Amino acid sequence: MALKKRALGWWVAGLSAAGGLAYFGYAQWLGPQISLEPVVQSTLVHTIVASGRVETAHRINLGAQITGTVRAVLVAEGQTVKRGQLLLEMDSGELQANLAQAAAAEQLAASNMRLLSELKQPLADQAVAQAQLNVRSAQRNAARAQELYAQGFYGAAATEEAQRALDLAQTQITIAAHQRASLQSLGAETASAQAALRQAQAASQTAQARLRYSRISAPVDGMVMARNVEAGDGVQPGKVLMVLSPQGAMQLVLQIDEKNLKWLHAGQNALASADAFAEQKFAAQVAFINPAVDPQRGAIEVRLDVPDAVAQLRQDMTVSVDIEVARKPQALHIPLAALHDANQAAPWVLLLRDGRALRQAVVPGLQAQGRVEIVSGLQAGDRLVPVAQSAVHEGDRIRQALP
Repeated sequence: MALKKRALGWWVAGLSAAGGLAYFGYAQWLGPQISLEPVVQSTLVHTIVASGRVETAHRINLGAQITGTVRAVLVAEGQTVKRGQLLLEMDSGELQANLAQAAAAEQLAASNMRLLSELKQPLADQAVAQAQLNVRSAQRNAARAQELYAQGFYGAAATEEAQRALDLAQTQITIAAHQRASLQSLGAETASAQAALRQAQAASQTAQARLRYSRISAPVDGMVMARNVEAGDGVQPGKVLMVLSPQGAMQLVLQIDEKNLKWLHAGQNALASADAFAEQKFAAQVAFINPAVDPQRGAIEVRLDVPDAVAQLRQDMTVSVDIEVARKPQALHIPLAALHDANQAAPWVLLLRDGRALRQAVVPGLQAQGRVEIVSGLQAGDRLVPVAQSAVHEGDRIRQALP
């Protein structure tokens, strides 16, 4: 009896071992379990991520237009100023003296114009009238001398003297007429006096302008971002004394790698956040793409408008921006880690098909956030072998790992 029980035990153990070996052999035949990547169909969004700084649309560099010495600086960095507010004064004693001299010269030129109209022109009219009277008198004397000469009462010398007197009177009326004409509105002397007056007025305006240049005021409402001058400093044209940031809409200025240029165009939407307030997202929109690439950095400058006021934004803050450059609804896409030869002419994947790894050529499309669109070659629900599974080759038996 004991022998029978022992034989039965050996038989059961052998059967179990045979079953285990059969199961192990079947598992080996099915292939290893692998975590496969599914082909997903959903909206695929391609974004470009970049960091940059906050700026207004432009900044104003304020400088002196004349050489001089600063008398007073009336604002500090970070101060908000209004349009027309005085920012800086320069010593203006010499400029004021130049203005007084120019004003006196203008008054003298204006007096000369009045002298022409009130004195010289009436005198010229009187001179012409007197010359006309002299001509008529000389004409009568010459005619009478000719009659008396014909009657034998005058000699030839007396007649010639009367004719010379007539010629002289006619010459004098010509001179008087020319002098009067020069004093008319289109005359030479009047034109010369008018030119002198205009020149004096221009000199006076120049002196006034140079005096105004000694006072630098804010051209717009804004904030003083930089102050590079102190009282007593000597300044000259071309030196930036202050930098003013005008009030208005903020812009985000980014430097983006030139390889992304093909994706960028004006009007694209973006989502941004200041690094100091990373949890507070706000909308932005691409407004300007610089036409030139920076050859030193291989980057292109992109400016984005911030359409809605954002209270936490400050000048020169660092911001992070996600620009949406492409969107594909209902796109088939896979992890980029499942695509072989992604940068080659003939990319492919290893596809689970009927229990084996099948090499399948694919046509990739949009890439976004570690995933790539598959234009053709796959369908939703297909499962792929990740590239990292280097031990799996085409034709190998494989199966999906259990979750």
